Amino acid sequence: MYFKCFQLVNLFFVFIALGASVEGRVSAPKGFVTSHGRNFVLDGKPFAFVGTNSYWLPLLTTQDDIEATFKEMKGAGVKVLRTWGFNAINASELAGALESNLTYYQVWNGTEWSLNNGPQGLQRLDNVIDTAGRYDIKVILAFTNNWVGYGGAELYINWIAGSGVTHDVFYSDPDIISSYQQYVKVLVKRYKDSPTVFAWELMNEARCLGDLPGSSACGMDTGLITKWYKQQSDYVRSLDPYHLITTGGEGQFNWDNGTLASDYNYNGQAGEDFDCELRLDNVDFATYHMYPTSWYSDLIGEHLLTPFKDFPGSNFSMEEWGLSWISQHAEAARSAKKPLILEEFGMPGIDNKTTIYPSWVDKAIETGHRQAPFRIMPWQFGMLGLTESGGNRLIKYADALIDGASPDDGFAIYKSQTNVWSIFTSAAKVQDARSWID
Repeated sequence: MYFKCFQLVNLFFVFIALGASVEGRVSAPKGFVTSHGRNFVLDGKPFAFVGTNSYWLPLLTTQDDIEATFKEMKGAGVKVLRTWGFNAINASELAGALESNLTYYQVWNGTEWSLNNGPQGLQRLDNVIDTAGRYDIKVILAFTNNWVGYGGAELYINWIAGSGVTHDVFYSDPDIISSYQQYVKVLVKRYKDSPTVFAWELMNEARCLGDLPGSSACGMDTGLITKWYKQQSDYVRSLDPYHLITTGGEGQFNWDNGTLASDYNYNGQAGEDFDCELRLDNVDFATYHMYPTSWYSDLIGEHLLTPFKDFPGSNFSMEEWGLSWISQHAEAARSAKKPLILEEFGMPGIDNKTTIYPSWVDKAIETGHRQAPFRIMPWQFGMLGLTESGGNRLIKYADALIDGASPDDGFAIYKSQTNVWSIFTSAAKVQDARSWID
């Protein structure tokens, strides 16, 4: 498996613009998070954290609500926030966006997009990053989305490649890649001197398919997404010698294993090759996600919406599958000697969360995340008491503030959910005692 991986990396090798290896990279300025082996490091000390996700934070329109959210995060022990650095609309949506005060950074109306640097655009992201810095919270910024939500890859595809193409052209079409890199350059130049930025993330959940289907040009042993990760990580490194870079991937494997030949998360069909991507020079750390109730819904059926228990005829356990997924990624990261973040995970239902999350968190600490700057980032942070528009506002799609509560996709964790909330606040309290790992 690893031989194939190294062969693939060499086949698609692109010389690093800086002309330097990872080991030869210049020292980062004070306040920048770096990596050393399997550790994250901040100003010479191990950087341990429990983080969180909030795509909706830059969508808020009042500073009071933004401040209140960061204050809540800080109080919960959150040290790293992951959010979207993208937010794109079609020109046909512009009038509605202006009327509803929707945050947007790009407007598409042809093969080129226009940038919104104004107070309803990137100035809102500026404010989120500035406010995060005042609360000593670092930020991971994702450049685009595999999915259609809030812009994503398929706006590039629709406007540049046109109709009738598959999702995976995003990773191979030179005009799409050039347009993506133009936007990446905007964000990197804007924040490259900010110690608040923890890392650049190439894409949220890259796959061969998105809302559009994929094709045979991607997946299995084509290496298309790995090639794209290498090309884009090298490009970002050419713009920024200091900040960390990661993929934002879900962590699917490409294993030659007969027992897993039909499993999308293991057979390479998704397009990722976690073991291989870890060995790319300018991918500084690994990410993986975990949503077994969504990924294996065919094995759960009607039981998805109830507290999970193995139903008659099933030998599939969400909890046990998650424990195995954690261990497998921990071992891969240990082999590659790079840090690892369980960057997104979630289950629907309070009973599921209360029962299963402690097991997963304990396992993450116990395996490849152990003794170290262990890193877990549940999806997603929930906030109560938001006041804009009287606490009720439709943002976009089904995302809304309802009675002062932030958007909830079934995975949000609110402070009022005491048993779930305390799982992560308790983990955060012990993180500073974590030491270096080899």
